[in-house]
Order: sequence, then C-alpha cells, then structure tokens
Amino acid sequence: CFLTSQHAKNTAIINMMKLATYAALVGSAAAFAPAQTGRVSSAVSETKADLETLAAKANPVVKFFDPLNLAEAEFWGTSNEATIGFLRESEVKHGRVAMFAFVGYIVHANGITWPWPMTLSGEPFPQVSNAPEAWDAIPEAAKWQIMLFVGFLEAWRESQGTHYMKGGKIGYF
Repeated sequence: CFLTSQHAKNTAIINMMKLATYAALVGSAAAFAPAQTGRVSSAVSETKADLETLAAKANPVVKFFDPLNLAEAEFWGTSNEATIGFLRESEVKHGRVAMFAFVGYIVHANGITWPWPMTLSGEPFPQVSNAPEAWDAIPEAAKWQIMLFVGFLEAWRESQGTHYMKGGKIGYF
C-alpha cells in the first residue's frame, strides 16, 4: 500500500511539473507573437504609384527599385494592375519555395530522416549528404506523388476566392 501511495505522489508531482512546464511555454509563446503594428493590408488594385509608396515605407533607404521596369508591364493582354498582382504573388510564392528548399537542403546535409520507412514495402529513407542525392535516390512513384501534390496545391490556390490578378490578396493560401 505504501508503494502505491508513493507511486501516486510521484505521478502527481510529475504531472504538476509537466503542467508547470506547459504553462511556462504557453506564457512565453506570447513573446514570439508578432506585434500588431497597424499595417495596412494590400490594396485591391495596385498601381506603380502604390508600389512606390509601399516601397518607401518598407525601405526608406532604397525606396522603389524596378530595374526591368516590370511595374509598367502588361502581361498576357491584361491590365497593369493584374500584372502587378501576378508579379507580387509570384514573388511571395517563389520566396516560400526557396525557404522550403533551403530547409530541405539543410535537413539532408545533416542526415536527418523520418524514423519510419519511406515506402510501404519497408524501404528506408536514403542516407545521403545533400538534397540532389536524395532526389535521385527516391523512387519514381515518390517523385510523381510530390509533383502531383504541388500541382493540387497550385490548382486549389488558383480556384479560391478572388484571384490575385483581379484584386485578391496576394500570398494568401
């Protein structure tokens, strides 16, 4: 009976320590939350003048920088505002892909893999030193699965709400 009550006390202490740790982590998470700065949301129809104003606020040293004069372009016979929407969405999307690729490269360079098998047949993840080797080492079916998933995300994004070339919010996924 003594062991049972001692075990119950130990379990209660461990549970209290877990709760205290959880409470500390939740409380400290507020320190990493972004501060509300009253940022203005993206304009529905942006012009070159809107971009110049936004650039001056975002980087007062460089201000507006468009060496290829893309802010005055009209792609595919659309309006200038639609082209600006397309270019801004492309910039955000490609920036996200680049960040994801960088993390993937670092993960593979450090030999980090999932702990479970890569395939249903039990084949493990390849032990490689960089991302191109990992891509070459995975089965063709896995490559198709990745490509089809990315294609699904692209199609889904294009079909949601107001399109970014028609005044929708850029970068919204």
